[in-house]
Amino acid sequence: MTKSCFFALRAAIALAAIGPLTTACASTNSQAEFPPVAKRWYERGAASYQAGDLDDAELAVENALRAAPQQPETRLLAGRVSLARLDYDRTLQVLKGLNSADARGVRGRARWYRGDVQSAADELDALLRDPDVKDGWAVEIVKLARRGVGRKPFDMSGGLLAVTDMPRTGSASMIVPVEIDGDPALGMIATGTAEAVIDASAGAEPSWVSLRFGEKIEVRDVPVLAKDLSGLSKQVNAPIKILLGVNLLRHLHPTIDFAGGQFVVRTFEPPPPPAATTVRLSYARGGGMVVRGALGTGDAAPPCSLLIDTTLTYPVALAGAAWAKAGVPLSSLHALPNSGSLREGVIPSLRLGAFDVPHVPGLEGDSAIKERGEGLGMNIDGLVGSGLLASFRVTLIDGGRSMWLEDLPPEALQPPPPIDLSAADLPVDDSGTDADTDADADDEAPAAKGKGVKAGKVPAAKAVPKAAPPAAKKP
Repeated sequence: MTKSCFFALRAAIALAAIGPLTTACASTNSQAEFPPVAKRWYERGAASYQAGDLDDAELAVENALRAAPQQPETRLLAGRVSLARLDYDRTLQVLKGLNSADARGVRGRARWYRGDVQSAADELDALLRDPDVKDGWAVEIVKLARRGVGRKPFDMSGGLLAVTDMPRTGSASMIVPVEIDGDPALGMIATGTAEAVIDASAGAEPSWVSLRFGEKIEVRDVPVLAKDLSGLSKQVNAPIKILLGVNLLRHLHPTIDFAGGQFVVRTFEPPPPPAATTVRLSYARGGGMVVRGALGTGDAAPPCSLLIDTTLTYPVALAGAAWAKAGVPLSSLHALPNSGSLREGVIPSLRLGAFDVPHVPGLEGDSAIKERGEGLGMNIDGLVGSGLLASFRVTLIDGGRSMWLEDLPPEALQPPPPIDLSAADLPVDDSGTDADTDADADDEAPAAKGKGVKAGKVPAAKAVPKAAPPAAKKP
């Protein structure tokens, strides 16, 4: 070896040794350069996001970005907030160039919900190549996306409006007749799930299907996951073949009128009703429908974040701490007959938008609610079930970013048989996602005082066709 080669080799070894130290120093300096004001804004935004207060999280993270626009933690939080708001373009913008597993997970969801099937598959494929990542939703979505090359998800055709009669099962279950690839079936509105889910008890797999509502509107290229729904069918005493998750519902411009027994699908944005309150919605991780409300009346009422899950037929289920926020001691709750450890009570008042709903029956389900919150990546106070939403006419608007609640004459709703809250083992998006809604009173409609959710008979309506539910699979 010549002397020049020796010195060149020694220099190369020295540079190789210095390289990692330089990278480490740069990383340390980057952390140290997080400006104090930006960090305070970031910490406030992160805490608000965890609590489901998306309005404050959005304000805080924008201020943090202004103070430190390249800080990875801030950009990731901004991406999560934007995804919860269904602002997919903003999500992709703030996460550009970030390739951590968390960033890929958020970005992949944004691409999927935006309808970029191929790019979503590529992003989620890259995510799943990380040996530390376990994401069952992403695994199934990649399979669907690879089978869906060239498809345009949720392509609607036919009439402008389709009105379908909603059959009843004796509870507040929101059941909708629908055609799946031309075959008549019953579906259930399931806002606790991100994707549509087809019954796998007969061997169905994740696929792309065509749905028809009211023989008027067809929705082609609907992505569906697969799950055995025979247990749910037995529970509601109807052969449920598909769950209509929020990714589908957001495209249908739907109105759910349980009291009137109608489900309306549109191919256009609906005009505002004469009197309604507007409630903002957020979607934890893009798929968990979350509303911001208050446990009481007046400006000082404690705020709450609630996952809307219409597969729960009871009006509300709250965590133990939320009962305390509502001013109800846990010692005052009483056991629900034949339901194991479930307890029930009455929430003095629950505010949604401009409506103060008094005397709301509720369950206490601390562990199940905590588990759901962990799947969403935020701390929720409880669940809103179909038993409460059934007393309103509900319309999703602006691509699902808000809903109108129209106050109806008080309907006497029979509290349903006890249901295992964890039977919200339905895919929330892992499904899961983020969430928020406006807890402030809206000026569109006066507060509905004295309405309440009461026990009694379910309003008469069409009976469910007498088809035997599929037999449950043996474990």
